[in-house]
Amino acid sequence: MERPLTEHIHPGRPPLDIEGYERVGGYQSVHKALKQLSPEAVLKEVTDSNLRGRGGAGFPTGQKWSFVPRGDKAPKHKYLVVNADEMEPGTFKDRLLLEGNPHQMIEAVVVSAYAIEASSAYIFVRGEYHLAMQRLEQAAAEAAQRGYLGNNILGAPFSLEVHVHGSAGRYMCGEETALITSLEGQRAIPRAKPPFPQASGLWGRPTVVNNVETLCNVPHIVNRGAAWFRGLSRGPDGGTKIYGASGRVQHPGAWELPMGTPLREIIEDHAGGMRDGYGLRALLPGGASTAFLTPEHLDVAMDFASVEKAGSRLGTGTAIVLDDRTCPIGMLRNLEHFFAQESCGWCTPCRDGLPWTERILAAIERGEGKDEDLGMLEMHTRFLGPGKTFCAHAPGAMAPLESGLVCFRDEFERHIRGRGCPWRS
Repeated sequence: MERPLTEHIHPGRPPLDIEGYERVGGYQSVHKALKQLSPEAVLKEVTDSNLRGRGGAGFPTGQKWSFVPRGDKAPKHKYLVVNADEMEPGTFKDRLLLEGNPHQMIEAVVVSAYAIEASSAYIFVRGEYHLAMQRLEQAAAEAAQRGYLGNNILGAPFSLEVHVHGSAGRYMCGEETALITSLEGQRAIPRAKPPFPQASGLWGRPTVVNNVETLCNVPHIVNRGAAWFRGLSRGPDGGTKIYGASGRVQHPGAWELPMGTPLREIIEDHAGGMRDGYGLRALLPGGASTAFLTPEHLDVAMDFASVEKAGSRLGTGTAIVLDDRTCPIGMLRNLEHFFAQESCGWCTPCRDGLPWTERILAAIERGEGKDEDLGMLEMHTRFLGPGKTFCAHAPGAMAPLESGLVCFRDEFERHIRGRGCPWRS
């Protein structure tokens, strides 16, 4: 099984320096792209590879790049922004890539910026990822000394400057337009679309925002071709995916596997199954903003279409496992507390609705819940759902709640009728 993204990552050991990275083939995609391929040819290869965004939305990467204006009449200054603000609860895959192989990230930035004809790139890193920022800055300095960054890279008429930017630490900064607003030094709030960032993004210039894992695939696609990348997958979406699992499994962690690997294989083979004495009750397959799946869904292939058909989203592909000895109402209250705390407050449904749901869930947990609370929670899942708020923050928060009201209906009723949390007695 090929693992192009993590082949040279060895937890517990420092990442490869630039000499070591070049010895294993690093920066060959920069040589190939700048000396043999046009930006349009790189774009076509990425489009043909069926690479889809790994940050959660799953939008086709080549299609996203194709929206950037080109030609003599296009704006001269364009930006590439790496979304490394990994704050989705339960998700830690990008950290693995940033800390484990920072030169892979820098190489990906150079080739991707070349494809969209950007002359500046920002790597927007979660503020708590101090080690990742340190290693990225070191890698960028080494790459500049080697001639992979700066003016006329490898003698080609292409120049690129890269900035490593520490985030101020808000979940909202993971939304691409809020991220752009934050980079401009303003309060991190989302923008109305259109115009989309590819036409008017950072400082009003064409901008592409891509996730860390998404971009780290690009050098391998350029080196080995779109057909090879598609062949790595078990399903229609190209490539591999870094899947993960957290919760009471034997071996929490992250593993690079073929896209479309069944959920059962991830949980039972790679995570080692549940810890002794615990059973699997449900899981959020793609981070905290996805809907619950249950043990009957373990044979679902973890690709975008299959997970959606099962009633959830692939999201980040990192599963949060709920065991049979943990209160699901408490878990939901904890999640809604996080989302309420991280609302940017820009639109009323999100600003006021999320704290409302948290208060209802807290009351139910304390034994102060009423039968009508369930109807109130269901109302919130509709009024804070897709299309009812300015961005996807509140709808993401409603995904676990809406599915939880179905999966754990008996638990809600036990809490209300028993006047308290049975899991605490």
